[in-house]
Amino acid sequence: MVYTVGVADLKISGDSMDVLITYALGSCLGITVYDKKLKKAGLLHCMMPESSIDKDKAAENPFLYVDSGMKVMLNDFYRSGSRKHDLVIKVAGGATSKLNEDQDFFQIGRRNFTSLRKYLWEEGLLLKSYDVGGYSSRTITIEVEKGKMVVKSHGYLREL
Repeated sequence: MVYTVGVADLKISGDSMDVLITYALGSCLGITVYDKKLKKAGLLHCMMPESSIDKDKAAENPFLYVDSGMKVMLNDFYRSGSRKHDLVIKVAGGATSKLNEDQDFFQIGRRNFTSLRKYLWEEGLLLKSYDVGGYSSRTITIEVEKGKMVVKSHGYLREL
């Protein structure tokens, strides 16, 4: 079954027949976690870098933010028996809305990616691969059976 992950949303599946997909990643990040032993996948679509920006909003929906969304997703994996060394983490998105990145005053895409790298470093986790930055939106999918993540941008598909 195909499950769509909306903006500020998270889906996790251990069903080998499932595919998780999220659309139109601009400055947002689409972060996948895959446990290669348990054959379990998660996809988080988050909009903002850090939940400290608005703790009330983060309490309502932790998936708005990179740090609180990752915490919820990883805790689900750990409760299922995942071990850090079995997790494969990939990310796409983090684009800018300006043709010249220096004109992107808020730099949300860049800040989102920086926040993710900081969070992973603090948790002792590694980022396997990424497709971030630039000017184009992306759609990503992850197949639960093998953890295959595919990025679609400008009509091109690329496995990450």
